Amino acid sequence: MSGAGGWWRAKTTPAKVETYTRWSFHFFAVIEVSAIGLPVTGQGGATLSGRLVALVAAHAVLCAVTASRALDWTRGRREQPVRMLWVLGAGTYLFATLALSLRGNGDPGDGAHGAAATVFVGILAFGAGTTALGVRDRRRALALIAGFACGAAVVSCALGVPWIAALITAVAVLVASGFLAATSVFSVWLLNAVYELDEARETRARLAVAEERLRFGRDLHDVLGRNLAVIALKSELAVQLARRERPEAVEQMIEVQRIAQESQREVRAVVRGYRDADLAAELAGAHGVLRAAGIDCTVTGDTAGLPVEVQSALGWVVRETTTNVLRHGNAERCTVSLRVTEGRVVLTVENDGVTPPTGGGTGGSGIAGLRERLAAVAGTLEAGPVRADGFRVVASVPLSGRTAGARVGGVAS
Repeated sequence: MSGAGGWWRAKTTPAKVETYTRWSFHFFAVIEVSAIGLPVTGQGGATLSGRLVALVAAHAVLCAVTASRALDWTRGRREQPVRMLWVLGAGTYLFATLALSLRGNGDPGDGAHGAAATVFVGILAFGAGTTALGVRDRRRALALIAGFACGAAVVSCALGVPWIAALITAVAVLVASGFLAATSVFSVWLLNAVYELDEARETRARLAVAEERLRFGRDLHDVLGRNLAVIALKSELAVQLARRERPEAVEQMIEVQRIAQESQREVRAVVRGYRDADLAAELAGAHGVLRAAGIDCTVTGDTAGLPVEVQSALGWVVRETTTNVLRHGNAERCTVSLRVTEGRVVLTVENDGVTPPTGGGTGGSGIAGLRERLAAVAGTLEAGPVRADGFRVVASVPLSGRTAGARVGGVAS
């Protein structure tokens, strides 16, 4: 049982919805046999009812196979199963015609006519509903339903059914097939919507990273652009003065050296500001982002009075773990707690809904990078799965450590 539960928990939300949708359509085969085939058992004699049940069962299997291939097509995993759809359409009319033609083999008083008509309508309705999975255009789906209804009337009249009864049969097929087709179309729309929402969440995370990179690039451009232009101009001037053996060339090179050193200091400041993370801001940002993603997030703890280097290192832990919660797994809850105990600041981030790639190992580049940053302030990091589908990251940094902030900024990301 635990293996089955782990198999389900390991799936992402879109994968769970797809599995549910797929098995729902497979269960339609059971519903077809149960709702149409079994009720006719005993009506019109054992021979007639046995043949009708066999027709319903064969048609249900054909619908299940077609539904599976049509769902694969809607997810882009195979070409549109046109041939299979034609086979289902032809098989549906063949089975329905055979069922209706068998009504003369039984005694009308035993319900043979009613049993055959029920199977006739049911086969056509389930056939139309399943075939609707293989079309995308709404007009084609409506035309498909109307075609099955008209075909029911034509076949009924051709087999000697009175025109009033044939008209009633056509209306019954129209209503039943319309309901099943609408169910099929809505299920596919819901499945596609879930996948699109999941892709949008991943895109949002990638855009956030890209925006941060652009900001960093703009800051570097602003810092270096002007200074490099001045350095190039003064270097060219110094070359010209040196060729003329003018003493001013030395002064120009000294100025170039000064500007280069100043540029170096400014770049360090930009990188330090980029790599230093304010812990309070990161906690508030993690809470807002996770709540916006539909994850129940709880943040506890106070950052007041913590050293800058400690806040910077733990801020990176919050930033990285929040990204992992969004990108990996299918989290519904996440708790972030910050506490000071025995002279150490301990940050704990725990979430559920972990998929195997996240919970199966702790040696990813993100975790390794965090360990490097925490090592710069004598801190430690532990990460691993907890319970059935949880994942916990615990970062601990001593309050007494006075490692320079530049040292944190100097760790390669």
